[in-house]
Amino acid sequence: MTIRCLLVDDEPLALDLLEGYVLKTPFLELAGRCSSAFQAMEIIEKQKIDLIFLDIQMPGLTGLEFSRTLQQGPKIVFTTAFEQYAIEGFKVDAIDYLLKPVSYPEFLNAVNKAKRWFDHIELPASQEPRNSIFVKTDYKLVQIEFNNILYIEGLKDYVKIYLEGTEKPILSLMSMKLLEENLPENRFMRVHRSFIVNLERITTIERNRIVFGKEYIPISDNYKEKFQKFVNERFF
Repeated sequence: MTIRCLLVDDEPLALDLLEGYVLKTPFLELAGRCSSAFQAMEIIEKQKIDLIFLDIQMPGLTGLEFSRTLQQGPKIVFTTAFEQYAIEGFKVDAIDYLLKPVSYPEFLNAVNKAKRWFDHIELPASQEPRNSIFVKTDYKLVQIEFNNILYIEGLKDYVKIYLEGTEKPILSLMSMKLLEENLPENRFMRVHRSFIVNLERITTIERNRIVFGKEYIPISDNYKEKFQKFVNERFF
């Protein structure tokens, strides 16, 4: 598999070095580079990132603080000039810890660890695709069929899952990003920071909004290009 990498460091020279390493490693793809955890948040919100090379000491929000917000998101390789942070790094389940200046053999050893981890969790090709997902709501687990989902609305730390034929949505303590990662991307698409839609249940699009009965789901500029491509592929 190809591992999509994000580089996060407030030192331009460190970013340049890591970018060079990523570009010459065949199974890595550079998804982006940024100088702060805040910029990284914006990138992770918009695209799939598998692995982050994350500097620990950064102004505003440190790498360790940022890593604790990722929940079950991308895996992390910490980079730092200070060896004393190693133990803290592994407490947040980091793949590896690289001490600056990072050599290519050290970098390659870390990404090989990441590759082994991703290879291990990949589903066998013969396994049947999932058609449902379990979510926790009201202190119980509820299984939801993908076919029954119309759209999902994000509300800070919660999501509302709207189902066909049900007036009251299912409310679950979960991030939109985590839910998005667990939905099949060929059937669901994020069209707004606060909305994910079931592509198979779309019947009407009106003035840059998706219509579900009396509800209008806006398509934001950040997701418009991807959604328009989906529409164009089915337009006659």
